[in-house]
Amino acid sequence: MAQADRADRVSPAAAGDPGSGRRPAGFLGVRDWGRDARGSNTWRRGLALAVLALLTGALLAFHAEVPNSVGNLGSLLETFLPWLGLAVPVLLVPALLRRSATALLALLVPVVIWANMFGGLLTDKSGGTGDFTVVSHNVAAANTDPQGTVRMLEKSGAQIVALQELAGRPLRAYESGLAATYPYHAVEGTVGLWSKYPIGDVSVVDIRMGWTRAFRAEVTTPKGPLAVYVAHLPSVRLKAEGGFTVNQRDVSAQALGDAVEAEPLKKVLLLGDLNGTMNDRSLAPITSQMRSAQGAAGDGFGFSWPASLPMARIDQIMSKGGLEPTDSRTLERDGSDHLAVAATYRYK
Repeated sequence: MAQADRADRVSPAAAGDPGSGRRPAGFLGVRDWGRDARGSNTWRRGLALAVLALLTGALLAFHAEVPNSVGNLGSLLETFLPWLGLAVPVLLVPALLRRSATALLALLVPVVIWANMFGGLLTDKSGGTGDFTVVSHNVAAANTDPQGTVRMLEKSGAQIVALQELAGRPLRAYESGLAATYPYHAVEGTVGLWSKYPIGDVSVVDIRMGWTRAFRAEVTTPKGPLAVYVAHLPSVRLKAEGGFTVNQRDVSAQALGDAVEAEPLKKVLLLGDLNGTMNDRSLAPITSQMRSAQGAAGDGFGFSWPASLPMARIDQIMSKGGLEPTDSRTLERDGSDHLAVAATYRYK
């Protein structure tokens, strides 16, 4: 009898009585996602959030259609394209607060597209042992600790090292500091190559800059000759009057791509600061014919710049021909504003 009295005293709302107008909220209130105070249901709320989510997905999927005619916005977007995925958690919070099923459904679009484009980069693709290791590093003209950079490069265990932004006294420090470990080296303009293997047939590559920032050399490895290109493409600039200025870089990228395409040797490496990512359409003359070591054998995005908070991989190691990347990584920070990038290769 007492139990019956207690049952009678339980309110309809607490018992989840449909007639009470209220139901238990459940996880995140999903059973309470009905009409709000203004009469909008869960499918009509958050339409603006849904539009932003779909726009994010469209930018990811059709980034190549964003024109460069206005401030080179297309290249700017492609430089930082992976970061567009941050729009998802930013939009997710208000979508949950608004209890909008429409916004949540729309957010699946950029999630699926981003995962398809970049999900593979998040896994460790390294595998097996390699035959030799290469390093590319923009040492920065303003580097105040070239000796520290030399120690970092020697510790990398690389057989081939390419450096950019070489000039004046720091250049002499690299030449003397690396001589014991790398008995062979070549410097043209502001780019250089150090190697444990003999270097020969060095020739400047004209990338239409008016001064030398690229060359080609033949490195004689234990398993045959290897063509190595070292390059530092022009910097891009973000200017108030001109937007994202990449025109000179694009001209140089085409010239470098033409040189690599005409290379007679079958095994080819490209090492350098290309001032652009693999997604940047302007590097297509190069990326369309070469394979990124980071994309094929890296773990994560391998961002290399700026060193203090890496946000983009503009320092590249690429190959074509009978070379299989087995590992790709960034090295410890030194006195440069770039991180050095390294890759290990196996002869095929």
